[in-house]
Amino acid sequence: MTLRELQPGQKARIEKVDASQPGVVRLMVLGLIEGAEIQFENAAIGGDPMEVSICGTAISIRKQQAGYFSVSPMSTNG
Repeated sequence: MTLRELQPGQKARIEKVDASQPGVVRLMVLGLIEGAEIQFENAAIGGDPMEVSICGTAISIRKQQAGYFSVSPMSTNG
């Protein structure tokens, strides 16, 4: 599953990052790294870009770039 497949409000942990793609390293500097917990907050009309929160910071990311982040959904039960 990739970051682009998350639903609004859904939380996940980043498992793998394809850092060979343009722009992905910049997002990693912002905190989107393996092991980080992330939440999909919202998306613009049409779904792109999408807003995610990580460590209390909101970041907008294009769906194309979100496809380079493999994630595993986190349980909402705590």
